[in-house]
Amino acid sequence: MAPYESDHSTNADEAEADDVRTGRRKAARYVVPVAVMGMAAATIGLVPALADSGDPDLPKISAQQLIEKIAKSDVEQLSGTVKISTDLGLPDLGGLESSFASGAVQGGNSGGSSADPSSKLLELATGTHTLRVAADGPDKSKVSLLDSAAEYSLIHNGTDVWGYDSKSNEVYHSTAPKSGTEKGQKDVPATPQELADEALKAVDDTTSVTVDGTAQVAGRDAYKLLIKPKQSGSTVGAITIAVDSKTGLPLKFTLTPASGGAAVVDAGFTKVDFSKPAASTFDFTPPKGAKVTEGDDGKAPESSQKSGEDLGAGLGGLDGLKTIGEGWNSIAEFDTGGEGVPSGSSGNSDVDGFLNSLGDQVTGKFGSGTVFSTRLVNALITDDGKVYAGAVTKDALVKAADAAQ
Repeated sequence: MAPYESDHSTNADEAEADDVRTGRRKAARYVVPVAVMGMAAATIGLVPALADSGDPDLPKISAQQLIEKIAKSDVEQLSGTVKISTDLGLPDLGGLESSFASGAVQGGNSGGSSADPSSKLLELATGTHTLRVAADGPDKSKVSLLDSAAEYSLIHNGTDVWGYDSKSNEVYHSTAPKSGTEKGQKDVPATPQELADEALKAVDDTTSVTVDGTAQVAGRDAYKLLIKPKQSGSTVGAITIAVDSKTGLPLKFTLTPASGGAAVVDAGFTKVDFSKPAASTFDFTPPKGAKVTEGDDGKAPESSQKSGEDLGAGLGGLDGLKTIGEGWNSIAEFDTGGEGVPSGSSGNSDVDGFLNSLGDQVTGKFGSGTVFSTRLVNALITDDGKVYAGAVTKDALVKAADAAQ
C-alpha cells in the first residue's frame, strides 16, 4: 500500500502537527482587493503534470519529514516542460489582456513594451498554457511561454534580465543584483516550487498537514503532501503538493476550492531533467530590428514585485491596514480614503465591462458596497472606501464589515 497518514485526530497527529507548525511564520492568505486581478495572475505560476498510471511503492514518511525534505532540496539545475491550468472563475479575458497590460506598463517605466513581464502575467490568469523552463543556479534561468504562433521568453543571466516577445519583435531589458546581495528581478512564476513555498508558510494550528499517498509525476516517483484548512469559511478546499522522492523538489501543485469542481490552480512538470542545461540556453542578443526598452535597474516590473504578504507589507501608505481573524479565514481590512468603487466609466469599455461582470452589490450594517469575486479571493469595497479581502466567502466579508462598525 502507498504510504499515507489519516486525517483523524490522534495524539500522534497533534504532536506531529505541533512539529510542523514550529518555526513557521504565518503567511497572509489574502491579497488586497484592489489587486484581485494581480493576485489572480500571481497565483498561477504552477502547472499540471500528467500522472502516470499506478502509484509507486515508497517507504513511509511523516508529514514533518516530507516538509524537511522539501526544505533541504538543493536542486539548482534543471530543464523541462510545464503546463499551467488555471480556473479562477473569471470571464473570458478576450482582448482585455492588452487593455490591462497597456495600463500596467504605461503607469510604470517600461514605455508600453509588450515584452515587459508585467504585460504577460494576465495571460496566465485563465486557461491552459505550456512553458519551457531551465535553470542553472540562482543567477541563470529561462522561462518561455509558448503559443501556436509566437513565443515569449524571460531570461535571467547574471545581472541581465531580458524579456522577448517574438510576435511584436520587442525586447525588455533590466539589470538585477547578483544573488546574495538583495532580491532582484522576480521572474514570471513557472515551477511548483514557488507556490509550494508559499503554501508551507501558511502552516499553523489552523491547518491539517498529512501525507496522502504517492504518485508519479513526469516519470518521477513522488509523495503527496496534503494541506487543508481546519476552519470552515475559507474558499480554499485543499492544496496537494507532489514532492520528488529523491530530490525533494515539488513537481506538482494543485489547489482545489472549497466549493468543489475543477482545481483553481493545477500546476506541474510534464517533463523534467536534472542535468546541467547548456550555457547557451541563457544567452540572448536582441534580434535585428527589435525595439528595445530599458527598465529600471535592479527593479522588477511593478505588477510582479509584490504578492501575498509582500503586497500587504507594501501598502503602508493606506490608512490602518490590519488583519481580521486568523488562519485561513484572515481578512485584510484597510481604508482607501476614497469613495469606494465609482459608478462611472474608467474610459475603457472592455475593462469596465469586465470589472462589472465580477462585481455584486451587497448591503449590511456597514451600508452598501461591491464584492469582487474569483473562485479563490473575494474583496468587498464599501461605498465609503473601506476594503475587506481574503480567501473567504462573500458572507464572511459582509460579517467582517458589519462587525467593524
